[in-house]
Amino acid sequence: MKPKIAISIGDINGIGVEIALRSHEKISKICQPIYCINNKMLKLAANELKLDIPNDFKTFDTKGIFELKPGYVTKKSGRYSYNSFMDAIKLADKKKVDAICTLPINKEAWNKADISYKGHTEVLRDYFGQNAIMMLGCKKMFVGLFTEHIPLKKVPKKINTEDLTRFLLDFQKSVNSKNIGVLGLNPHASDNGVLGDEEVEIFKAIKNANKKLDEKVFTGPLVPDTAFSPMSRKNYKYFVAMYHDQGLAPLKALYFDQSINVSLNLPIIRTSVDHGTAFNIAYKNEKVNLKSYLNAIKEAIILIKNK
Repeated sequence: MKPKIAISIGDINGIGVEIALRSHEKISKICQPIYCINNKMLKLAANELKLDIPNDFKTFDTKGIFELKPGYVTKKSGRYSYNSFMDAIKLADKKKVDAICTLPINKEAWNKADISYKGHTEVLRDYFGQNAIMMLGCKKMFVGLFTEHIPLKKVPKKINTEDLTRFLLDFQKSVNSKNIGVLGLNPHASDNGVLGDEEVEIFKAIKNANKKLDEKVFTGPLVPDTAFSPMSRKNYKYFVAMYHDQGLAPLKALYFDQSINVSLNLPIIRTSVDHGTAFNIAYKNEKVNLKSYLNAIKEAIILIKNK
């Protein structure tokens, strides 16, 4: 039997519904998608897009009816995308689906709707009371983020041996890799303390994690500006970055169209597209790239089978 996957529809003023409709034929051949959107909002979006709704397009009735404003940030669309996500989480938590896959939200819209979270991972971390890990990438390269959506000036204060050791051990357990590169924070990984002392904490965490695993799994601190060079990528598939842009700028430069987001260290399986709402092309029937979404669905199926 094909696995069931709940799809949170994302910000309805963006490209989420179009991606779902245009991908459905391919998706439904490998899984049973359940889209968290009510029929009224689905019809409004489909009519705006001038797309037919497939007969087997199964929905979950996420509450809320309002006027679409394609390409605009609105309080109502922010609240609806959050409600859609929460419905998907609850379906997975109650074992009514095998995994969830999320389409893109807009953080400003969440803020307008007085939602305190900055993104999906923070919600999952709070809902399950576990240290969810944000990992992004594709089959060629994955990057785990030690810190996520925080101001850059706060990152150095977050780097301490205890927290990073726990993160590294949780990350390794989730990805089951024996070779993971850990980036330093400062230029040249501080040049032995000349450019900063955060690398001391990173080195200690790497040493502690390897000791607890009784083998050398983690290597580093790697010099950040060469960590993603072609030669380095031959040595590592998995990296740990100290902050958001340190890991995601090179990842998206290399593999933007095909990258996905995976939440690790949770009791449920969650994958996501690794792109935004693309308000600039929403509902204009311009060519929407489906590769990230298709890869996210495929990765969820792999994780279901390996569970």
